[in-house]
Amino acid sequence: MSGTEALLRSLRGELRDGGLRGCLLVRDLRTGEEVGLDPDVPLPSASLVKVPLALATAERVRRGELDGARRVEVAPGRITTPGPTGLSRFRHPARVAVDDLLYLSLCLSDSTAADALFDLTPPERVTDRLREWGLTGITVRHRVGELSDTPEERFDGGQAHLAHALAIGAGTGEAAGGRGHRLPQLDTTRASSGTARAWADLLQALWRPSAIPPEVAARVRELMRHNLNRQRLAPDFSSDATTWSSKTGTLLNLRHEIGVVEHGDGQAFAVAALTESFVPAGAQPGAEALMAYAARTLRDHLRQR
Repeated sequence: MSGTEALLRSLRGELRDGGLRGCLLVRDLRTGEEVGLDPDVPLPSASLVKVPLALATAERVRRGELDGARRVEVAPGRITTPGPTGLSRFRHPARVAVDDLLYLSLCLSDSTAADALFDLTPPERVTDRLREWGLTGITVRHRVGELSDTPEERFDGGQAHLAHALAIGAGTGEAAGGRGHRLPQLDTTRASSGTARAWADLLQALWRPSAIPPEVAARVRELMRHNLNRQRLAPDFSSDATTWSSKTGTLLNLRHEIGVVEHGDGQAFAVAALTESFVPAGAQPGAEALMAYAARTLRDHLRQR
């Protein structure tokens, strides 16, 4: 057994022991070398779709189809359950510029802001734009607001574990021939979805010359660099000698993050970490730490080659 195979086997066991199934890929953006765990398994994307949405919106601004200064009337989200941020928690209507909706959507993961952008550029147009750029592994199928209509929002705070138990137990499983689910938000044939490899491809297209116009890629990189959600992979990739630019995605038992770590010596690695938990609990800081450990271990393995 090679050193890489032994490492992957060990990491898979550690993730399993921690109650996680991980689909990860780390790619050296300079050499193209990569290492991963089940990187071709599709999983629902949750808020990761805000990256393709930002790209499609920024491209329409570049083309003159949208004015970044255009102010959009946004209805208040009035959400009271823990988690959502920004306009999602507003109590009164607001007028927000398209450029600022981009910031709120990507940096704060504000779903109300994202859906205001989806009103301007529907999901199918976002997917079409990805295809035009040669990115085929990610499909955007619905607005972000649909992610809030899950059993978790229908139980009170003390019963969140019941929603997670349903999410864990209601899938058809790969043995049944796919990754269907009774909850549409977790069914990869109905929900926005992608694989770790596809998300790494998108990151590579953002950080290296590609079909994405340079100014559009630069705008989205800048937004990802200012992501405020830094509790997941950021502790393992942030330092005075590195820059970590990322986007998280969370939905019931799914915890994802994609990002690029840029080192002071010029090395850069795309990291895509998609996980699903088999532990029926909402707050799982141990799972956050474990997925970060696995991602960093894969990055370290590549960097030391």
